[in-house]
Order: sequence, then C-alpha cells, then structure tokens
Amino acid sequence: MTTLKAQLHDDLTTAIKARDELRSATLRLTLSAISYQETAGTEPRVLSDDDVLKVIAREVKKRREASTAFEKGGRAESAARELAEAEVLSAYLPKQLSDDELTAIVAAAVAQAKADGAEGGKAMGAVMKVVKPQVGDRADGARVAAEVKRLLLG
Repeated sequence: MTTLKAQLHDDLTTAIKARDELRSATLRLTLSAISYQETAGTEPRVLSDDDVLKVIAREVKKRREASTAFEKGGRAESAARELAEAEVLSAYLPKQLSDDELTAIVAAAVAQAKADGAEGGKAMGAVMKVVKPQVGDRADGARVAAEVKRLLLG
C-alpha cells in the first residue's frame, strides 16, 4: 500500500510527462507544503496520511479563499485558476458530506445538546464538540458552523 505522499509524487510525474501544467504546478506546491510541514518544528518527521490530508485540506481552503479575493478584485482569470487548482486537490480528499447528511448529523447533536439543557448561542460549543468528530474532514468547518447556527438559532 502506497502512502498519500507517494501517490502525489507519482501523480506529479504523470502530470509532468503529460505536460499538464495546472496539475503539475498544483501538485508541486502541495508537495512543497507537505515538505515544509515535515521540517517545521524542532525535529524533522514524516507525516502520516492523516497529516497529509490536513495539509491538502488547508491548501484547498487557501485556494478557495484566494479565488474569492480575486473575484472581488475583478480578476476572473486568476479566480478561475485558483478554483481549478482547488478541484485538482479536492480529488485527494475524502468524499464530502451532502447538505442532507450534514443537516442530519447536526440536528441529532442539537437535539442532544438541548436535552442536556444547553440553549441558544451557548449551546454552539457543545454541539460543535459532538459534531466535529463525526464529521471529521468530510465537511469544511465554516460549513459545519453555519449549519449549527442555522439549526440552533433558526
């Protein structure tokens, strides 16, 4: 079984041979971020697949935020490039939860929090504490928080 980092290296080699500039540039930057993470701190270490997934998720989030910023700045071409890079990296992430699946998980957590006596905005932390382990990397934190707020306050 190959590691996720090894898979990224293999995919980079394939992209370079295919002269796929978008994919090869995106994978190079991501592998660079992974290497940086491995050497950050006092002791160099090898990242586990879970740690590599966290780096990839962070890179996807950066690109989506950059796309939004470019869009606001009137730079549609740069925004489209950032979104395309985010899509390349999203293929390596676990399948994301649908809106219905996320709503069901959050609704169960809200019901549990209300049964435990938490009310209003103060219940947000209690609900997030229950939801986050169930959701993991399958939904963006901002998306989860928005759904929790909607069900708690709505």
